[in-house]
Amino acid sequence: MKKNNKGFTLAELLIVVAIIAVLVAIAIPVFTNQLEKSREATDVSDARAYYAEIATALVAGELNDTKNTIHVGNNLLATGAFTDGVVTSVTVSGWEAHQTVAKWQAGAQQVAGATITADSDWKGKTNIVYTFAKDDDGDPYLSTVTAN
Repeated sequence: MKKNNKGFTLAELLIVVAIIAVLVAIAIPVFTNQLEKSREATDVSDARAYYAEIATALVAGELNDTKNTIHVGNNLLATGAFTDGVVTSVTVSGWEAHQTVAKWQAGAQQVAGATITADSDWKGKTNIVYTFAKDDDGDPYLSTVTAN
C-alpha cells in the first residue's frame, strides 16, 4: 500500500507564517508614512486652493473693503481685513489641518510663495490666515500663511 505524503508539515507552515509576519511588520510603517505624506499633501493643496480662490476674488473685486466675506473651499468663510482699500490679511474660518507642522516634509512650509509660520502645530486648528504686505509699488503680495 502506498503512503500519501501530500501536504505541508507543521514546520513549513510555521516558516511561511513567520515570513508573512516579517513582511507585515515592514509594510505597516511604510504604509503609515505614505498615509502621513498624503495627509500633508492634502493640507498644502487645500491651503493653495483657498489662496487661489482668495486671489481670484480679490482680482475680480468680489472681495474688497466693502464686501469683505466670501465662501471658499467646502463652504468655508474667508474674511478680509483691509487698510486704505488694500488687503492686509484674509482669514479662512473653519479650516482644519490633518498634520502637525513639525511632521511636514522639507519644503512643505511653502504655500504659493509664502512661508508658513506656525509655532506649534496645525492639527485641529480652525483658521488659516493669509497675511499680505506691500511691495515697492504699493501692491499687496502674500507674505505669510499661518494657522491659529
